[in-house]
Amino acid sequence: MSSVYWPFAVLGLAILTIVVFITKFKMHPFLALLTSAIIVGLLSADLPGDPNTHAWLRAVELPMQEFGKTAGGIAWVIALAALIGTAMMESGAAQRLVKGLLNVFGESRAAWALLFSGFILSIPVFFDTVFFLLIPLALGLALKTGKNFVLYVIAICAGAVITHSMVAPTPGPLLMAETLKIDLGLTIIGGIMAGIIPSILAIQIGKIQDKRLNIPVRLEGGAKVMDKTPSLFASLLPILIPVLLISAVSIIGVITGDVPPILEFLGNKNIAMALGTFAALYSWKSIANLSIDELWKASAKPLEIAGIIILITSAGGAFGAMIKHSGVGNAIEALTSGIGIHYVILAWLISAVMKTAQGSTTVAVITAASIMYAIIGDGASLPYHPIYIYLAIGFGGGFISWMNDSGFWIVSKLSGFTQKEALQTWTFMFACIALIGLLEVLLLSYVLPLK
Repeated sequence: MSSVYWPFAVLGLAILTIVVFITKFKMHPFLALLTSAIIVGLLSADLPGDPNTHAWLRAVELPMQEFGKTAGGIAWVIALAALIGTAMMESGAAQRLVKGLLNVFGESRAAWALLFSGFILSIPVFFDTVFFLLIPLALGLALKTGKNFVLYVIAICAGAVITHSMVAPTPGPLLMAETLKIDLGLTIIGGIMAGIIPSILAIQIGKIQDKRLNIPVRLEGGAKVMDKTPSLFASLLPILIPVLLISAVSIIGVITGDVPPILEFLGNKNIAMALGTFAALYSWKSIANLSIDELWKASAKPLEIAGIIILITSAGGAFGAMIKHSGVGNAIEALTSGIGIHYVILAWLISAVMKTAQGSTTVAVITAASIMYAIIGDGASLPYHPIYIYLAIGFGGGFISWMNDSGFWIVSKLSGFTQKEALQTWTFMFACIALIGLLEVLLLSYVLPLK
């Protein structure tokens, strides 16, 4: 344990434990991550804490403390994001948003409407829910026109997966920002801006794949139409309020260096998300004509789902903190300094390997962020802003999605694709976006270092 290479053994065993627990034994990610965090503690040479407490006890207690610390930073935001997502679905706000975009782009450019719908909706809504909402539209459009089905599916997936792995309040990006100590508003702006070029190129990939594969529509489908929905403005408010308020604090802070106290308060992630949630719940109550009692009863289900996500994400935070305490950051820094590997590439590689090995984008980006923070700290020594490490991790977390990823099966089953076709479309698209994103981030870190 005194060897300089010991932290690598700890890291390797920890990652192997997570992969085996999740893929081989089908263990819940929450249990796999927290168990691995304890294992890291037991194997680490020197843990912080009271030296009079036995090292084994510190190895068990410290992950629990880190778990609580992570939960305290993200639980409220994730719970509110779940409420916003459900309220937008149930009130018809999500449907109204998609309809508005289809009206703007027209049927001939429906793929762009689906892309932007996925891109916007996946900010507060989890990927599987977004896909459930949009795939009937893709089926209906393809049955009506007799073409472009693969293009429509890829457009939905591309838009949704980019913001899912890059933009808070999705759990992975939210904890990445917390772990890397980067301003949340900056990560939201950066994630959205960095996702534009890969999204546009994904449409071109979709057109090529659509012509090359010529996959027919095998399922009956059509979008469910709600009789009454909120206005387009009201439908956008639950997303616009938190994104604009949180981002405004960052932008004004950079420009003037002095943020007014009232804006700083409203732009706090906890307050901004609460205001967005109020707008979403108000629309839901009004459109569905719910009483207050009925509204809160209906809110119980998304909060239960959020609870599971909070457990997983907080366990990931505990695991990441224990990786930092193990000393692996210093060990990797010492090793890579001699090789001269670019930290953007290293961040992408760690995230991509974790994604490919165990399937979960959230687990991949949380683990990679923890390892990179152990190496770079606050990023002050980097020749570029640490936002580029954040973006590289986000893109790497979408590198290879195959049979060990639940998203693969959701897209495959709901689209009527065979496993081979899902690999040719979903998996190929994911890999292309990840590689395009890496090249984009590398270029920007040189051209626009933001230091």
